[in-house]
Amino acid sequence: MARNEVRPVIKLRSTVGTGYTYVTRKNRRNDPDRMNIRKFDPVAGRHVDFREER
Repeated sequence: MARNEVRPVIKLRSTVGTGYTYVTRKNRRNDPDRMNIRKFDPVAGRHVDFREER
């Protein structure tokens, strides 16, 4: 099955300004808006909000 634009690769960047990023995929049909996920930032040493960047 070919990869298409229904599940694109996105970058999640930390909102604290450390520059740390996660790379993941999302389903555009279920989540058409930008994602906000709370994940661990090892540079900050705590859980922070990560926002999708395009």
